[in-house]
Amino acid sequence: MAVKDRDRFSTATRIRIIGEQTAARVYRSQTKRQARRSRLTGRAALLAMVLCSLVVALAYPIRQYVAQRAEIADLQQEQRETRQRVEDLRDLKARWQDDAYAEQQVRLRLHYVMPGETGFIVVDPEAADRTRAEAGAADRAWYRNVWDGIDKADAAARRQ
Repeated sequence: MAVKDRDRFSTATRIRIIGEQTAARVYRSQTKRQARRSRLTGRAALLAMVLCSLVVALAYPIRQYVAQRAEIADLQQEQRETRQRVEDLRDLKARWQDDAYAEQQVRLRLHYVMPGETGFIVVDPEAADRTRAEAGAADRAWYRNVWDGIDKADAAARRQ
């Protein structure tokens, strides 16, 4: 036992014990730091970075896909409208093939009358009340009316 007691008080033994105590304290402080540390590990950070890069890489193609789907929907709507217009024009063509409809339209639009009938045109009473200046504009050549309009626009611009 004397050797053990002597070893217990030797400098080497003391240094070894101090080293073990220090290592225990350091180890305890490291475990406390690890407990406080964020749970974000290197793998999680790498996974987050990969996901972000995938989002960035796929953003443009997805935007293009959505834009193309919208364009396809617009074109399909335009196609439906065009088909409806074609059907309407076919119906109108079929109506114009009927002589009774053609005669009715000629009478209505061109004011034609059948031989022996008397045609009447009803004048709009409000049109008869037009001022003399308006009637004068209708009697002049079109280019004079254009020049008068330009002169009036210039005069209005000068007043402002």
